Amino acid sequence: MRGLVIKLISGDYTVRTSNKDFICKGRGVFRHIDQEIIVGDLVEIDINTNTIINVLPRKNRLARPSVSNVDKVFLVFSVQEPDLNLNLLDRLISYYEYLGLEIIIIFTKLDLLSSNKYENIINYYQSLGYKIFKTSIYESNKIEILKEFDNSISVLSGQSGVGKSSLLNAIGQDLNIKTDKISYALNRGKHTTRHVELLDISKGLVADTPGFGTIDFEDIDEVTLSHTFVEFFKLSAKCKFNGCLHINEPGCAVIKAYNEKNILQSRYNNYLGFIKEIKEFKKNKY
Repeated sequence: MRGLVIKLISGDYTVRTSNKDFICKGRGVFRHIDQEIIVGDLVEIDINTNTIINVLPRKNRLARPSVSNVDKVFLVFSVQEPDLNLNLLDRLISYYEYLGLEIIIIFTKLDLLSSNKYENIINYYQSLGYKIFKTSIYESNKIEILKEFDNSISVLSGQSGVGKSSLLNAIGQDLNIKTDKISYALNRGKHTTRHVELLDISKGLVADTPGFGTIDFEDIDEVTLSHTFVEFFKLSAKCKFNGCLHINEPGCAVIKAYNEKNILQSRYNNYLGFIKEIKEFKKNKY
């Protein structure tokens, strides 16, 4: 019988089939062939022994969080408490663009701002083609956000304390996910999600995942990174040289657009920082 792994706790896999959920163990041979089983995997199970006997091919696999067969990602970022982290936002956008996932950005805690200081920044990301939602204690956009989960496996991603679990509690049906306050000394939240689990929400499934502060680009080269910045990729056709990295090359359309203030300063600076990281990683690796 086929099913979907929706939860993993201490070696027990909850597998959802067409008619019920089974708590299963992995077949012993998996340990010898180094076959991992993660949440989101489509598997075959023996219902007589409650054993996973086969893992079907994945269409993708996320490293952080460890989930497979994901359709879309919701990037959840607070504008305050903790402050809006544009470096992490651009880092996650690049990572999920590389994986080919649909990206939706949710900015939370708008009610904590006394001005519209981030309006231009939010509008810029919307101009790139990303679907944007803004939430506050006054407006959660519950109905509109719920529709985005339909018929898909999704993940919520972002640093701790931005309100991922609170958002799911607000728009979900009796999820009762544990939340906690942020650490003001560190300007980040406490981890409240301890394991990966696919939760039923609307007509889809979503993983509420542990928050984190970074993700690396060890599998991405410089050219691929430049393609994950969608506005850079569109402009690259006008660059003088093929494979332009938009750093200091003559005739670079991206640098021209940046100098004309048509590219967000923080985004271009983050891109340069990511390129440096990739070069340092390659240097240390070889």
